[in-house]
Order: sequence, then structure tokens, then C-alpha cells
Amino acid sequence: MNYPPVEVKVWGPYALFTSEFKTERVTYPVITPSAARGVLEAIFWHKPMRWRVREIVVLNPIKHLSILRNEVSSRASPRNNGISITDDRAQRSSLVLKDVAYIIRADVYIPAGSTDADPAKYRDQFRRRIERGQCWQRPYLGCREFAAGFGPVDGTAKPIDDNRDLGRLLFDLDYGPERATPRFFNARLDGGVLYVPDSLYEGGGA
Repeated sequence: MNYPPVEVKVWGPYALFTSEFKTERVTYPVITPSAARGVLEAIFWHKPMRWRVREIVVLNPIKHLSILRNEVSSRASPRNNGISITDDRAQRSSLVLKDVAYIIRADVYIPAGSTDADPAKYRDQFRRRIERGQCWQRPYLGCREFAAGFGPVDGTAKPIDDNRDLGRLLFDLDYGPERATPRFFNARLDGGVLYVPDSLYEGGGA
């Protein structure tokens, strides 16, 4: 069945969208499709549905800010019996986005072979949660300390007047048996809108 995309407005004072495979903390200029999917899943997700992000509308001018953030240099694991935040703490400079706001438009995708073939009920549940301000967990904008507000789209917000190539943008991660492999695409803003190519979803992927 063909449905129009569902949509939600998200915003926040700061955002940091980086590849997990980069050591430097330099944000992409806009929210990535994988980060947008994370926002949607934080608001509503139910097996077997999947979110497919179709469009990201940029509502505020793209502005950057350099800040210092406290991080730890190691990861906690059973092998090291945890980490000491005091001994392992390091201050790193991060280039983040300031005063961001987006409209995320996405489809509810039901994988082939599922007995639950109609996405209409999931779309309705998502819209109700948006109207009530409900979520499974607080959505965030790239990093958990950068919490996101969200709400319904009322038709008054307009995209920025911006046309530019964004370069290689992270689409998502393909998880294999041993490691995750990043997938990138050549992204562009057209009239303030990032369109996610259909070809990235071919084969029933993300």
C-alpha cells in the first residue's frame, strides 16, 4: 500500500553527527539518515517494522560552534573490569552544530514475509505519540547529552534557502558477524531539503 511519509519536527540547541569510525569530533553539516532513524525509533518502534528516512528538511541556518567535551579514552568491558573516569578522562575539542531544527519524513517499512503486512496501525500510533509528546526514550541529536525536542509539523516551518553539495554523508551501518561496516552516499541540499535516494534501501536493507 502506498502511503505518504509520516513526519515529525525535531530541534535542539546543539547537535553532533559524526561517523563512529572517526576519532575527531567534527559534525556533518546536517543530521544523518541513521541519526534521524534513531530519533524515530526513540519515539516509536515495534517489531517487525523498520523506519526508512526519505527526506530531511533543514529549518535553521547551518551554524557551527567549537566546544570542549569530557570523554573517556577507553571502553568498559568485562576484560578491564570497568574504567576509572578520573584516570581515563580527556578533554577533546568538538565542532558541533548550534540551534538546529529539522523535519524528518519517513516511511514505515514491513519486511517481506511478515504476517503483519499493513503499516497503517504503526503510522497511527506514531502520530498519536507525536501529538502527546510520548517516547520510549528521550531522542537525542547525535550524542546523548544533546537531547532533542520533538512535536507535530504544523505547516508553518519552512526549509532554509540553501543549495549545496554536502559531500559523503553517513547513511547507516551494516552489521556483520564481527564488525559494522559504514555506508556513505553523496548528499546534497536542494532548497534546504536532503533527499535520501531510494537505491540505498534496495534489497530490503536498513
